Amino acid sequence: MKTLAFASSFLIASLRSPLWGSKRFALLAVSLCSALVSSLPAKPNVIYLMADELGYYEPAFMGGKNIQTPNLDRMAAEGMRFNNLLAGSSVCAPTRCCFLTGKHSGHTSVRSNGGGTPLRADEATIASILKPLGYATGGFGKWGNGGRDSTGVPEKHGFDTFLGYYDQVHAHSYYPPYLIQNSEEVPLEGNQGATGKTYSHYVIHDAAMKFIRDHAKQPFFAYLPYTPPHGNFQIPDTDPAWALYQDKPWPEDARRYAAMVTMIDRQVGEIIALLQELGIEERTLVMFSGDNGANDYFKSAEHPRGVHSGNKDPQSGVEYRGTKGTLYEGGLRIPFIARWPGKIAPGAVSDHLGYFPDILPTVAAVTGATAPADIDGLSLLPTLLGKNAEQKQHEYLYWEISGWTAIRQGKWRAVRKKPTAPWELYDLATDPAESKDIAATKPDVLAKLTALAEKAHEPAREGTFSRTDRHERDRRAKFGKQDDLNYNPTPGGGKKKSAKSTAMDPVKGMLSSKEWKVVHVSSENTGNSKFAANAIDGDPDTLWHSRFSKPAAKPPHELVIDLGAPHQIRGFVYLGRQDAGWNGAAKDVEFAISDSPGAFGSAAVKTSLQKIKTPQTIACTPATGRYVLLRILSEHREINELASAAEIGVLGE
Repeated sequence: MKTLAFASSFLIASLRSPLWGSKRFALLAVSLCSALVSSLPAKPNVIYLMADELGYYEPAFMGGKNIQTPNLDRMAAEGMRFNNLLAGSSVCAPTRCCFLTGKHSGHTSVRSNGGGTPLRADEATIASILKPLGYATGGFGKWGNGGRDSTGVPEKHGFDTFLGYYDQVHAHSYYPPYLIQNSEEVPLEGNQGATGKTYSHYVIHDAAMKFIRDHAKQPFFAYLPYTPPHGNFQIPDTDPAWALYQDKPWPEDARRYAAMVTMIDRQVGEIIALLQELGIEERTLVMFSGDNGANDYFKSAEHPRGVHSGNKDPQSGVEYRGTKGTLYEGGLRIPFIARWPGKIAPGAVSDHLGYFPDILPTVAAVTGATAPADIDGLSLLPTLLGKNAEQKQHEYLYWEISGWTAIRQGKWRAVRKKPTAPWELYDLATDPAESKDIAATKPDVLAKLTALAEKAHEPAREGTFSRTDRHERDRRAKFGKQDDLNYNPTPGGGKKKSAKSTAMDPVKGMLSSKEWKVVHVSSENTGNSKFAANAIDGDPDTLWHSRFSKPAAKPPHELVIDLGAPHQIRGFVYLGRQDAGWNGAAKDVEFAISDSPGAFGSAAVKTSLQKIKTPQTIACTPATGRYVLLRILSEHREINELASAAEIGVLGE
């Protein structure tokens, strides 16, 4: 520690000398970094556990009242809690990309949440910079940065092994028929997708524990992006955590969610206990966080921010605006703890402002690895060691996702919901809830921030797939489907149909779609085969989705169908997507009828649809025509940019 104090004093004195800005000063800076590192054990281990969608205020160590987290509470008491360490993005895949690469979302390759968008082959990750130092590298959980047979698979980015879900859609089930390990399938006995015998998360956690045990005698990096409590709220009734909540006066999903958080907490305790058993606790840095901001899960009139209120301070009542998917504070706030006995002071609390891009340079500083030159993050090592005066500060923090843009500089925060929307400006020092837009009264501040935001954005350059059949198979595995690999992901391209869902059994009077064709669609997401033709294929398990890859298509979204011959039409049927997702679920819609595919007059009917998974029938004044138009004007999300449909039906003769 004396070395650190001397190095710090030496740096301050140097700042006042003529050496500032010279090549000689660069040597001084290197010397200081060396002083910091010299106090650390050689090649320490690093474990990072990321709980998917855990809300900022949900754990007990953050003040949460509903959910028991004794092991995380102990970890916070024995380490450092960060109050202002923010996510890299407000949704799953992009935030993981920021974490792994050390870049903000204006520079990353993965900026959409489709699930399979790949990292480029040339991108460095935390794992890849550790490999030259002899580190064993393992990942266990949800990858989300490249499906199978892409440039983004983990084994191409420094991981010796990765077990879990490559595509995040696959991760939306805890009972899939298989997991993926190094691009090969690992069968899970007795699983049907929604139900089964083998709880996938137990398999993943057991593998992570084995990896730590097997590599106790060499330096290792264990990346644990665990899926709970996200997705389907499922936990075996036999899990000890369920007994704590099964009788709580909450909706069942809210009880299951709480139990899943407590399960993760128990597993954090198991990891710490294992480090102690192996005698490697003091040379292992353990970090824990959420992955993005909270959702207002299980909200009601009584609980408008959800039963567990992940974005509402239980002490002050202050609420962070927005949720997962938005770029208000509520979409980015995550709990974050770091523990390292003998290095991090117990019970420390940091208000340092940082975000996920900072993790890679922190790991590099801790281990002596070389961080890429083009990253956006800053090492948090000085803060971890209590050397706050030596901690570098960000000029700004930047985010973008699904048309949203946000930038923060100190207390100032600017947000834009879409490229054509006006910028909003907030003073977080006086208005943490972002309730008062002061853009009109602070034009100079806003101009500075928007100029920085413009500079921060670069066009995305995504990785590529060599083939897509295995990737699509993984996405279907969520439903328990294990169809063969003779799958051609094009409309009418020979997809082998599985047994169809009965969600769209023919409504009385509904015309046969056998001869129908889509003659116009405003957009469709071809990258994951969500073609417009899926909306009329008679299979509710497929769906049409508007383009969500950058740049995402904007409403209104249109679909024109040729019925093959004129019919007298008296109504329509809309079936929303049948998976666990709600993105694009139509809200305000119009239907029109015409004899020509390009000459639709006024709408035959305008209506607002419900957010439900069952067919919705919409009557209209009977009219004759061969072509029908569906126009989706809005969706059931605040972001309001997408459209989707599992099936479209027409009532008539």
